[in-house]
Amino acid sequence: MTQRDFFKPGRSVAISDKGMAATSHPLATLAAVDILRAGGSAVDAAVAAVALQSVVDPLMTGIGGDCFALYCAAGGTPVALNGSGRSPKGASLDYYLEHGFTNIPDDSPHAVTVPGAIDAWCRLVGSYGKFDMARVLAPAIAAAEDGYLLTPRVARDWERNSDRVAKNPASAAYFLPNGRAPRVGGRMINPALAATLRSVARDGRDGFYRGIVAEEITGVLKGLGGLHEEDDFASYNAFETTPISGKYRGRDLFECPPNGQGLAALLITRILDGFDLRDPKLSEADRIHLLAEATQAGYARRDQLISDPEHITFDVEELLSDRSIEAMRREISLERAADLSVWDAPTHRDTVYVSVVDRDGNAISLINSVFMPFGSGIYAPRSGVLLQNRGAGFVVRQGHPNAIGSRKLPFHTIIPGMVMENGKTRMSFGVMGGQYQACGHAHMLSQIFDRDLDPQRASDQPRSFCFGGRLTLEPTISEAVKLDLDRRGHITEWADEPIGGAQAILIDHERGVLFGASDHRKDGMALGY
Repeated sequence: MTQRDFFKPGRSVAISDKGMAATSHPLATLAAVDILRAGGSAVDAAVAAVALQSVVDPLMTGIGGDCFALYCAAGGTPVALNGSGRSPKGASLDYYLEHGFTNIPDDSPHAVTVPGAIDAWCRLVGSYGKFDMARVLAPAIAAAEDGYLLTPRVARDWERNSDRVAKNPASAAYFLPNGRAPRVGGRMINPALAATLRSVARDGRDGFYRGIVAEEITGVLKGLGGLHEEDDFASYNAFETTPISGKYRGRDLFECPPNGQGLAALLITRILDGFDLRDPKLSEADRIHLLAEATQAGYARRDQLISDPEHITFDVEELLSDRSIEAMRREISLERAADLSVWDAPTHRDTVYVSVVDRDGNAISLINSVFMPFGSGIYAPRSGVLLQNRGAGFVVRQGHPNAIGSRKLPFHTIIPGMVMENGKTRMSFGVMGGQYQACGHAHMLSQIFDRDLDPQRASDQPRSFCFGGRLTLEPTISEAVKLDLDRRGHITEWADEPIGGAQAILIDHERGVLFGASDHRKDGMALGY
């Protein structure tokens, strides 16, 4: 790995040999490392971190959201956990068509699927943890009871998205004290959420999916016109499944299978694997252009095909086959942009991602989200639960595989990633940023394995994203590069906020060293011991 220029602002890659955690919030990283130092597993540490972040960064994630994870025991093969929530039993497509819906409003109870995070956490800790849920949730409970201070990126996002909770009286009363978003360094407390977390610590998943918490949430949703019943919560289960994978530079990239967009990340990386991105003659504009074109091809297939795995209508292996990928690759010209498609479904950027490796070499890649900023904006005040709006990802159209239906899983953007090399975990990583995530996985891999950058420098590189008819560029990209891309037919624009955020832990097995990174675009850090 090449060294960074120490004259320039930035941070060094984190180094350790016993264990490491990388998150987008410093308190979450510290909680994870404390668990590791106390003898907990990577899973214990990751769940402790994401639970704490569900308290201190509530517009990005929460126990009212969903979770996906990839876990690989040392010497084993990755397993995937799908903790995405289902629509209510009564949510038939006919209901929405008969009531004149053309889409699922993102601030309505119909956008709320049963939150999957708590069941996913309990399953992970029960299967792969060393500690009980009470120990794992203790940092989150303490933060909710004793209070926490807003870090700069959290406060910025809270203020920018305050309109999403201002419309709901219960949400506004909690999230906008004195009628406005709290400032940097402001203290918040949530004893109702602490009580719910204590219930989960004591009773496991039943502390959320049965009893007073489920009763309140379903009551709130039904009061707003939702179709949820308590049995929709009681019958919910996260589930393990087999990851999907594809080659990049001789390594295996593992992703969760649909209903997530990990398939798109594999399509993009498989397409790029056919181009020599190590060629020193390639310009920055060439690299951005090729990533944009591969992203266009991958996302076009993603949007047509990905849905609840029980409703998949295509062969994943065939789509990822050499024949299929080569056909997509042949459509790409280095000199001319393909026609840009326009996305007409909901977008979002709000997620948290956690990567942990423990002293035994077990690794977990975990992502948790409420979808849009503050999710649906619907809040259950006695339980302290802010509800996601993943159901806005459904379409209301006959014949589409992602059409809303009874107890169905919607298309999901959140994807953890894991790279294997010679049968061992090489990297646990993830990229936040909603629709950007699949493109972000490809960008990170290329920076590390094509440009020989350490994970931190790879994360620090300027980003671009071809989506929704535009090629968005971070302003750290030069005007000359932008003009070059315009010449090729791209419709470019400058990003009005940072694109995504990444965490990664790279494992050097030969030397027994962990290299960790956390994106400068967020407040977090990577830390080992």
